[in-house]
Amino acid sequence: MAIAPDFYDPATETMSASDRTTYTNYHLRRFVGHAYRNAPSMKNWLDKAGVKPEHIRTVKDLEKIPLIRRSDIMQAQQANPPFGGFLGVPRTKVDRIAISAGPSYFPQQSAIWGKAVAPAYYAMGFRPGDVVVVTFSYQYMASLGGDAGIRMLGATVIASGTGNTEQQVQLMRQTRVTGFYGGPGFLVNIIKKAEEQGLDFKRDFSLRVALLAAEMVPQATRKLLEKDYGLVCSEAYGTSEGQLAFECPAHNLLHVADTQIIEIVDPATGKQKGPGEVGEMVGTTFHNTAFPLIRFATGDLSYYTDEPCPCGRTSRRIARILGRVEDVTKIKGVFVYPRQVAEVISRFPEIGRFQVAVTRPEHKDIMTLKAELKDGPVNKDKLIESVNLAIQETCRIRVDQFQFVPSGTIPEQAKSILDERKWD
Repeated sequence: MAIAPDFYDPATETMSASDRTTYTNYHLRRFVGHAYRNAPSMKNWLDKAGVKPEHIRTVKDLEKIPLIRRSDIMQAQQANPPFGGFLGVPRTKVDRIAISAGPSYFPQQSAIWGKAVAPAYYAMGFRPGDVVVVTFSYQYMASLGGDAGIRMLGATVIASGTGNTEQQVQLMRQTRVTGFYGGPGFLVNIIKKAEEQGLDFKRDFSLRVALLAAEMVPQATRKLLEKDYGLVCSEAYGTSEGQLAFECPAHNLLHVADTQIIEIVDPATGKQKGPGEVGEMVGTTFHNTAFPLIRFATGDLSYYTDEPCPCGRTSRRIARILGRVEDVTKIKGVFVYPRQVAEVISRFPEIGRFQVAVTRPEHKDIMTLKAELKDGPVNKDKLIESVNLAIQETCRIRVDQFQFVPSGTIPEQAKSILDERKWD
């Protein structure tokens, strides 16, 4: 498939293989040195492994450093709030802080971040002059990073946030929104709401580009948006810690951003795998000097290829997420850990066994908490309110439905989170 070349930064995006190796290793050495000098927890991490900055000269040398996981970051931040010793710049240089479940805190320098990720948003279809609605909650890095990158292109961002489809319909129509950044299910719901109001989406709206992220994109949903509504759809992959891969106009796997390394490794050993071999995605992001993580283990499974892409970009490409290394579930764009839910439920002696079930009717994640009650009187309405509040505070997500089931309904060894969603 021939793709017309169109780049934000052609010199970097189309580097030869040898130039890209030189570029990547140079920035890797600088980043490791920065992290070691400025982020005490990252220095301790390397010291415990007996690794000094001068030991890391190439991407292959990264195997000398143990993987760092989100649980390690959470523990460090709980012991030494707010950043756990990972802050890599003076506090006065931080202009934004994102929050994820835990809670965990991620400092950001917007101008640096925006410059680094702008090429990805350009590749996915946003252009100067666009009006882009961002429909993620603005406490998360997905929104803050997207906001910075899209504005760097010269586009206007509308921070609409989540929920209220009627308001989204009105906003998108009145402000002539040309770009959408959010979950695919939410966009479908907005379109359906507009049609319920008697509007013709293709005629009455100006939407041209949709960047779909935070959840899996079923092919049926993508086909609906592209064929029936004429949208240019792209997918992106990212985490709270800053990893990013993006889809180009060729729509053939996801390009790794030029400002980072993504390794595919054996999650047990940290050893790098070759092209086409499935393993855990591990990221090292050069531009994130405010929160410099080396070998952050995402928990997501994928594979990579270095084969040329028809679009002309020469960066490594990865497959869309194939699964999870650990027992964690992404619900409504938020990672929910079984141990977090269990910790919340343990605060309520009225509840015995429990299980969270996740379904997806009508392109929308539904989180149901099933609970067995112990003997004794219980005010169910008050219990539901208290549990939901506690889960929101800990996991940054709300339970949609509660089901009180008879004792013995939930097996003793049942999974804490049961993902019953069907993806086509």
